[in-house]
Amino acid sequence: MACAIALPAMCISPVLAATAREPQARVTALASIRVIGSGPILWKSVSARTAPSLGAPVIRTLGQFRPDFHPRWAMAVDVEHDLEGNAKWYQLALPGRPNGQKGWVPAASVSIRPVDRWLVIYRGSRRFEFYVGGEVIRSGRIAVGAQGMETPIGLFFVQSKFAPRIYPILGAFAFETSGYSKLSDWPGGGVVGVHGTDAPELIGQAVSHGCVRLHNRDILFLRSRIPLGTPVKIVAA
Repeated sequence: MACAIALPAMCISPVLAATAREPQARVTALASIRVIGSGPILWKSVSARTAPSLGAPVIRTLGQFRPDFHPRWAMAVDVEHDLEGNAKWYQLALPGRPNGQKGWVPAASVSIRPVDRWLVIYRGSRRFEFYVGGEVIRSGRIAVGAQGMETPIGLFFVQSKFAPRIYPILGAFAFETSGYSKLSDWPGGGVVGVHGTDAPELIGQAVSHGCVRLHNRDILFLRSRIPLGTPVKIVAA
């Protein structure tokens, strides 16, 4: 059964929810998400298919490790169970172009666990909200993609996180998402990041190549609170 993490208490860790700092508001319909969970890929290689069947066409093959040798994480958005009620297949949100592709993998190939937190990006109003246990614990202003390089709309997840060392434009910290911008020749092939900035005066504007820029104080707040696999929902509002 799919787990709508925005609402049911069974999906929220009581310990984590209790440690949320100064909850401000409950989750809204626009900010809600529906995912099964996330976790690392366990097999050396797994084929994502168009349907939960070994005979279905392969969409993409995912390796256990990224090019940087770090474990590859996945986010499941649907599940198929066997007759005993155990997960048999997971439908994953697939990173890469075009955005929004999904594929089914055997449940044994991934270690999926429920998530209790997610990040919402409001492209139009240029704000973010960070939810834990269905409550906003941080929000603030952002900069988004410029005209022609708009930040993509959709449901993505955090694939990697790092402290920038040679790219001052990324500010104090950066998250790599599974989304891709229109600009394919940008580093990483156009991967959309959520990161800090070395130009705080541009926060609130549409100036990036598709990435989401936050004030450094906000990205540093999120640094230890957003693990790999955290869902990132980008909406047009």
